[in-house]
Amino acid sequence: MTVDVRLRRGRGALGFSFFAQGVAFALLVTRIPAIQDQYGISDGLLPAFLAAVPVLAGVSSVATEHLVKRIAPSTVLRWAQPVVLLALLGVGAGSRMWHVAVALGVFGLAVGALDASMNMLGVSLQRAYGRSIMLGFHAAYSLGGILGASAAWVGAHWHLSLFTGYLPAVVVLLPVALVGSRFYADSEPGGAGEEAGGWPAKGGKLLLPLCVVMACAYIGDSTVANWSAKYLQDVLGSSEQLATVPYNVYMVTTLIGRAVGDLGVRRFGAVAVVRTGTVVAAGGFAVVASAPGAWTGMLGFTLLGIGLCVIVPQTFAAAGRLFPGASDTAVARLNIFNYVGFLIGSPLVGGIGDAWSYRGAMLVPMVLVLVTLFQARSFGADRARYGVGHERRAGDRVVDVGRGGNGV
Repeated sequence: MTVDVRLRRGRGALGFSFFAQGVAFALLVTRIPAIQDQYGISDGLLPAFLAAVPVLAGVSSVATEHLVKRIAPSTVLRWAQPVVLLALLGVGAGSRMWHVAVALGVFGLAVGALDASMNMLGVSLQRAYGRSIMLGFHAAYSLGGILGASAAWVGAHWHLSLFTGYLPAVVVLLPVALVGSRFYADSEPGGAGEEAGGWPAKGGKLLLPLCVVMACAYIGDSTVANWSAKYLQDVLGSSEQLATVPYNVYMVTTLIGRAVGDLGVRRFGAVAVVRTGTVVAAGGFAVVASAPGAWTGMLGFTLLGIGLCVIVPQTFAAAGRLFPGASDTAVARLNIFNYVGFLIGSPLVGGIGDAWSYRGAMLVPMVLVLVTLFQARSFGADRARYGVGHERRAGDRVVDVGRGGNGV
């Protein structure tokens, strides 16, 4: 595939945007106990603060759907990312309850616009490239999450204030993000993000299966994020130190899976990759639920990282293929179910664990993840592979014969 300089630069700039968002989000969520201590937030009030962020992000994602009909997604992203980083710094800079409430509110609103616009650009770039590249963007997010969590650990280990711990990341990431934003590549250079064609009459019905998949995937992800340490220590009898390892292993395997996942999609198609990931993830939950000890439980969480990592990026990509004339709208609406899954996952597993058992609770996300198998057709097997009835090879060069005059 001959790809022009604009698209290559756009891909690199967008990859950095995903990376920066991974760093910022990890720095926020891994220092929640420190945020609670700094502002004197009670245990009873903390869930309200934590729930406000995804709720506001969902509202912002809906607003972004309408905003990109007037301005390009690149413009939304160009302004949303600095606001996210500055809001993160604001979380660490305050001293009163209302300070953190405002900072988290701004963070939530900006993050919804950021997530939606990033994935809009990713979907349009993948379509322009004519091959799977979406998993690579999410791999950059995973790498940022690992580095952000590591930086948070250093800050906690050295007993740094939140502001001092957050400042280096913002100082480094903010100027690079601003410079990189000059190279974002919209589907139409300089144009609005929404393609011609509009939202189809039965668009909601067509998108619903992918919304269900997105929510279930994030229920699984939030289960690992919120309950892996407690499960390993309280149910499987591990040490406190070992209990911190599963989530790190999960993040590393997520990074590895996403880094190589695009190759799998190009070779076998999105449906085969998603089905395989779904089975592996369900197997991971089954291993966790039945594990006799901590090390077997670690194996289960490792499988979860390998399996779950492919589902979310390919769900966004599938929405773009399913609605070629309204991909921005589809991505914005689909993005809402990211936050729905995040909100549902932790209290669902916790409530079942308290009422019944945490082993039994791990079977619930397993069943929900398996829903993806029944929605596999929504990923569009042939179209998802690209290059099928669309490209031909000329020597060592792949030539796109389906489009002309757009630089690819």
